[in-house]
Amino acid sequence: MGWKTLDEMDLSGKRVLTRVDINVPIVDGVVTDATRILRIAPTVKHILAEGGRPVLLAHFGRPGGERRESLSLNQLIPTLTQAFEAPVVFAADCVGREAELAAETLQPGQVLLLENTRFHAGETKNDPDLAAGMAKLGDIYCNDAFSAAHRAHSSTEGLARLLPACAGRLMQAELQALESALSKPQRPVTAVVGGAKVSTKLELLSNLIEKVDNLVIGGGMANTFLAAKGYDIGISLAERLMTDTATEIMAKATKTGCNIMLPQDIVVARKFEAHAENQTVALDKCPDDAMILDAGPESVAAIVAVLQTSKTLIWNGPLGAFEMEPFDTATNAAALQAAALTRSGQLISVAGGGDTVAALNASGAARDFTYISTAGGAFLEWMEGKTLPGVAALEG
Repeated sequence: MGWKTLDEMDLSGKRVLTRVDINVPIVDGVVTDATRILRIAPTVKHILAEGGRPVLLAHFGRPGGERRESLSLNQLIPTLTQAFEAPVVFAADCVGREAELAAETLQPGQVLLLENTRFHAGETKNDPDLAAGMAKLGDIYCNDAFSAAHRAHSSTEGLARLLPACAGRLMQAELQALESALSKPQRPVTAVVGGAKVSTKLELLSNLIEKVDNLVIGGGMANTFLAAKGYDIGISLAERLMTDTATEIMAKATKTGCNIMLPQDIVVARKFEAHAENQTVALDKCPDDAMILDAGPESVAAIVAVLQTSKTLIWNGPLGAFEMEPFDTATNAAALQAAALTRSGQLISVAGGGDTVAALNASGAARDFTYISTAGGAFLEWMEGKTLPGVAALEG
């Protein structure tokens, strides 16, 4: 751990320029899911409690370097005020004289929200002049936006090199959870990787088979591997041009000693819709006119058995078409078992990715996992073994 935490910084009387992710969904001016805001609240409250003055930097939507009032951060002020339990003042830019004056006059106990960083085209280009302009607004830089840490932007990478820098509470929790899962895990380590396509998770699979003991492959991705093994998968979703790649991955896993687990039985249907007529069949019994939509009970039993002997679990992606009942059965069953093992202290469980969070929330398992990452791309790139610019900048 080469980065500092808030606890290592003297915050009293300091303006703490804090990069956050508050890119939340809004309908008719109302925030419909405040999860991201609630998760950065501990950082803001800590800065206030230590006598610091939080100055928030954030992006919102994709304005493309132009000012668009529909993407102004000022519409988040009521939700932020409620989450922080502190008054939030607003500056209509994130650099320049207006922003500098707002930062200079910010009173103890107040939070300053700066306007959308992506109203400036230089933000996504990591423009050093833009970063220098932002640096004038603070004495300390705190990055609490792990979800944006895979981007080398002015407010995530450039700025971190201009001021004394540290990780916020959410960033700290993300990094510690991921390090405990991949860098220095308790073994055996099991990874569950699902989703539609092998092609989007090639680097992830290649990295994991060198680091985990068991790799459970589910979802449409598993169909490609089954096809590579010579099974007839009917009209199932699969990347049939990726079967050679799947074969290579399985061969590499054999060399590294990683146990790849594919479905042992399958749930098939002839329609891709909720409550479609379905049946559970053996791997070699998939009808020519049917598609595989979930793993069967034997597959779940095998996964559960491996989880019971594991010490660490990394989860990214569902095991089946979890959005539609009853094809969420395998995902729910395995997730609930992982949650129970975590609750009893037998398992450290870390999960992330959009579909993953949705699936674990739907099953009711999420609340018992050790850590659920709200980051999408950053979580995946970390799992792929890539260096994240926003994290590297904190390490100096």
